[in-house]
Amino acid sequence: MGKQHGDIFAKCYTWEDAKRLQEAGLYPFFREIESTTGSAVVVDGKRRVMIGSNNYLGLTHHPRVIEAAKRAVEIYGVGCTGSRFLNGNLDLHRQLEEGLATYLGKEKALVFSTGFFANQGALSTLVGRSDVIYSDRENHASIIEGTRLALGDTLKFAHNDMEDLERILIQTRDKYKGALIVADGVFSMSGDILQLPKVVELAKKYECRVYVDDAHALGVLGPKGEGTGHHFGCQDDVDLVMGTFSKSFASIGGYIAGKADIVDYIRHKARPFMFSAALPPASTASVLECLRIAQEEPQHLQNLWKNARKMSEALTGMGYNTLNSQTPIIPLLIGDDLETFAFTKALHEAGVFATPVVSPAVPKGCALMRTSYMASHSAEDLDYALTVLKKLGEQFGILGNEERMNAMNELARNHFGHRAVAPA
Repeated sequence: MGKQHGDIFAKCYTWEDAKRLQEAGLYPFFREIESTTGSAVVVDGKRRVMIGSNNYLGLTHHPRVIEAAKRAVEIYGVGCTGSRFLNGNLDLHRQLEEGLATYLGKEKALVFSTGFFANQGALSTLVGRSDVIYSDRENHASIIEGTRLALGDTLKFAHNDMEDLERILIQTRDKYKGALIVADGVFSMSGDILQLPKVVELAKKYECRVYVDDAHALGVLGPKGEGTGHHFGCQDDVDLVMGTFSKSFASIGGYIAGKADIVDYIRHKARPFMFSAALPPASTASVLECLRIAQEEPQHLQNLWKNARKMSEALTGMGYNTLNSQTPIIPLLIGDDLETFAFTKALHEAGVFATPVVSPAVPKGCALMRTSYMASHSAEDLDYALTVLKKLGEQFGILGNEERMNAMNELARNHFGHRAVAPA
C-alpha cells in the first residue's frame, strides 16, 4: 500500500502552549476591552491606564473624526460590498489618496483595505524572478509575507546595520537585475529609527530602489507627522513609502505612495488590492479627517512627544533597559518569557494595560514589555503608570539589582546591538 496517511489537524489537537499559560493564569492575550477613553480602557469592569496602544496622536475619540464617520455611514451605508476595482470605489477613496499624496510629498497614493495587504500586494507585485529584496531582520511580519510571495530572492541584513547591508550588497548585487531595500521607518518592537540617510546612500551606490514601511512613523516623525523621509529631509530619495491607518490615523487600512507610474502598476496588478473588499466608508472618512487634523492641529504631535520624552527619561532613570528607543514605543527588557507574562498580569491587576512580546517575535531570552504612549495621555495617568512600573520593577528584581541589570545590558548588546538614531 501507499504511504500512511495522517490527519492535517493533528498538530492542532496536540498544541499545548496557550493551554498551559491559561491553566497557570498567565495568558495575556485577547483581553476583552469593554470601553475606551483617550488614555484608558475598561477591562472586567475596571478602568486601566492604557500604555500598549498605537493610537499615537490620540485621535480615536476626536469629535471631528467621530462626526466624519457618522456622516459617511449616513451617505454611503456601512460597507462597499466589493473591491475598488469593480463596484466598491468611492469618491472618498480618491479624496483620501489625493490628500495623502500631497501630505507625503509623492505623485500618487493607493489605499488598501489593510496595511498588511499594502505590503503584501506591493512587494509581491514588483519583485520578479531576476530581482532581489534586501530586508532588515526586524521588519514587520507583513513585509516578511510580502517577500515570501515575491518571485525573487530575499536577503536579510542585520537590524539597522548599514555595514552589514553594504557587505551583502557587495557580495550579491551583481547577481540580480532589480533590487529593493526594504525596511521599517520605525521598528515596532525596539522603537528605534531606520538609518534612512545611509540606506539612501547605499541605494544610490549600488543601484537599488528604497521602500520604507512607515506604519509606526506616520503621525509620529516629521514636522507634521509625514514620516521617516520627512524626518531626515530625504523623502524624495524614498521610491515607495507604505503606511497604515490603524495607528496614528485611528482606523484601519493602508497605503502605498510614490511615482504615479509605479502606483498605477500596483493598482492594476496587486491581487490583495484587486480581490479584497474596499475600505469601508466610515473608515475612509475617519482617516481623511485624521489627515486634516494632523496638518491643522499641531498640538497632538507636540503632546505625543512631550509624553514620550517624559516616559523615556523616567523609565531609563529608574534603571529599565529601553533598548535606546528614540520614539513613543518604549520597550522594557525583561528576559524570560514566563516572567514577562507574570509581569503583564501584575501590571493588569494594578490597573495598567501593556503588552508582552516574547519569542519568536524577539530572540529567545529577550522577552520585553512593549509600552507605547499617546498624545491623549494625561500627566496623572502617566504618573500612575510610572508608580506601578517602579514598584513592580523592584518586586520582580528588574530594578535595583546590579547583576540583573548588567545581564540585561549584555542581552541588549548581543541581540539588539544596533546603533540607535536620535530624532533630528
